[in-house]
Amino acid sequence: MRLLRHINEVSAEHRGNVVALGNFDGFHRGHQVVIGEAGRLARQMKQGLTVVVTEPHPVSFFAPKVPPFRLTPFRERAQLLEQFGIDQLLVLSFDKSLAGMRAQDFVTEILLKGLDTKHVFVGYDYRFGKGRGGGTDVLAWMGEMEGFGLSVIKPVTVGLEGYAGEVYSSTLVRQALQAGEARKAAALLGHWWSINGRVTKGDQRGRTIGFPTANVELGESLQPKLGVYAVRVHIEGDGRVIQGVANVGNRPTFDKRDVLLEVHLFDFDEDLYDKHLRVELVAFLRAEQKFDGIDALKDQIHRDSRVARIVLAEPENARDRLEPPTLDRYLKLFPEPHIRAR
Repeated sequence: MRLLRHINEVSAEHRGNVVALGNFDGFHRGHQVVIGEAGRLARQMKQGLTVVVTEPHPVSFFAPKVPPFRLTPFRERAQLLEQFGIDQLLVLSFDKSLAGMRAQDFVTEILLKGLDTKHVFVGYDYRFGKGRGGGTDVLAWMGEMEGFGLSVIKPVTVGLEGYAGEVYSSTLVRQALQAGEARKAAALLGHWWSINGRVTKGDQRGRTIGFPTANVELGESLQPKLGVYAVRVHIEGDGRVIQGVANVGNRPTFDKRDVLLEVHLFDFDEDLYDKHLRVELVAFLRAEQKFDGIDALKDQIHRDSRVARIVLAEPENARDRLEPPTLDRYLKLFPEPHIRAR
C-alpha cells in the first residue's frame, strides 16, 4: 500500500483510480461494504483502489478538548486498510485550509486535478467541504459534468441480537465498548477491537507481586468500560500472539487517577519496554474494584487469570473467528454487488 500525505505526492501512474471517500473510524462492517464495492469495481476496471481520509479527525480539529473517541487512531486504521488490500491511502491534513474549502473545489482540486478519479464510492451520509456543505448530491452533479462515476452505498443494517435493524455505525461500536460488550463490538466491527500503543515504564509493582504487566497508555483511543478483560496481545514485528488478562482503569487500590491499560501475559517473561503492542479486548470479565490489600488483589488476579484462560479457549472467541477483513474475503462473501446504488 502506498501511503501519501499530500495530494502532490500522487504520481502519474497512480492516477485514474477508483476512489473511496470517508473517515472509516473503526473500519466496521458498513465501511467494509463501501471499500469492498469500490474494490470490486476497481478489479473489473483493472484500475487501482485509492482511499482518501483526513487526519486529524474533523471533530478533533473543531473541538480539540473533546475526550478521546477514536476507535482506530491513524496507525491502526492504516493497518486495517492495508490488510484489506487497498492500493493507495491518501491522508489529507484536516487544517484550516481544508476545513474552509468549498465542496466543489474539493472535487476539482483533489478528485479531478489531483487524482483524475474515474469513479467515487461513498456512504449514504457522506458530507464534505466547508460547513459540510457537500454531499452525494454535489458529487452526482459534478460527476455528470466532469465524467466520473458515483456509487452511493445505502445504509447497511445490523442482524445481531440487541441491534437488529439498526444501521452499522461507529457510534454503535462505541456504545458497545463503553458498556463493556467487547464481543458485541467485535461482531459489529467484523474484527477484534484493540488498544494499540507503546509499552511504558510504570511503578513495576506487578512484578513484585508475581504478576508483571506491560503498561500501555490509551492515547487517542476510546476509553472502554473500566475493568478487567480477557485479551490477546500482538507484539509488533514479532509475529507471536500471546493470551493474557488486562485491566483498564485507574488502579484504585493504589490511589491512582490516570487511566492505563495494564496487561499480564500468560506464560511470558520477556522485556517489552518500548515495544509496540496491539491488545485485542476479547471479553469483559468484571468491573474494576478497590481491594483491602496486596493479598486480596493477588487472589483476585489468580481468579481473573483462570477465568480469562477459560474464556479465550471458547470456540466463539477464537482468534480466527474474526480475522482482519480482506477484499478477497469480502468478494467471496458477496459474489454479486452488494447494496449499491447510483
